Amino acid sequence: MEYQTVKGEKVPSLGLGTYRLTGEACVRAVGRALSMGYRHVDTAQMYGNEAEVGRGIEDAGVDRGEIFLTTKIWPSDFAHDSAIRKTRESLKKLRTQYVDLLLMHWPGDGVPLGETLGAMRELQEEGSVLHIGVSNFSPSLVEEAAEHAEIFCNQVQYHPYRSQAALLGQAQEMDYLLIAYTPLSRGGVGQDTTLKEIGETHNKTAAQAALRWLLQQDKVIAIPKATSEEHLRENLDIFDFELSDEEMDRISSLGR
Repeated sequence: MEYQTVKGEKVPSLGLGTYRLTGEACVRAVGRALSMGYRHVDTAQMYGNEAEVGRGIEDAGVDRGEIFLTTKIWPSDFAHDSAIRKTRESLKKLRTQYVDLLLMHWPGDGVPLGETLGAMRELQEEGSVLHIGVSNFSPSLVEEAAEHAEIFCNQVQYHPYRSQAALLGQAQEMDYLLIAYTPLSRGGVGQDTTLKEIGETHNKTAAQAALRWLLQQDKVIAIPKATSEEHLRENLDIFDFELSDEEMDRISSLGR
């Protein structure tokens, strides 16, 4: 596993996304991923699967301190008391004393940023939350959020067809993580000629080339969703090769 360092903290570069994973399939996927060597798991209150993620973590028997665990507050719970109550519920479901990262899931409407981030800071001060971040925020909103809390990350959709140049530049400048969700464009990268070609050069798949491209960028982390052993393994098997600058540029040009 490789790591990105942000604000002095090392975070596993590859995580497991759990959006739309439910029930026993979710428990199994989380347990399986952790037993393979994943150490970063991403969930959200809105996914309705925190209890299953918690069971998967428990089943895997991996020391909690080794796992980087993220959950998110939905905009309908951005009011101070609601944000705190919902996060406490999350901790119970996840069977843990704390989450490593708590995010505002989307920009909200109606509740001042400072109110939500203030509640998140209280949770941070009591040790229930280690880091605070946002998701789906524009560069200007990240700047505004940073006036109220130390922003650890912005989680956004990022893959070879979707350039995030402005946010990437800001992440590197402000020292926050850009966490890429749907990094394989919902499987869309699999048939891409350029990605296939580059992958083949390294005896890798198009998907592996796409993930490698993300992780070779400073401050970028990817959280692909996978359930089958085969896909979980394929996504994890990206730390034994490196793309050249020319290959990186070729992949970047797909998003322009």
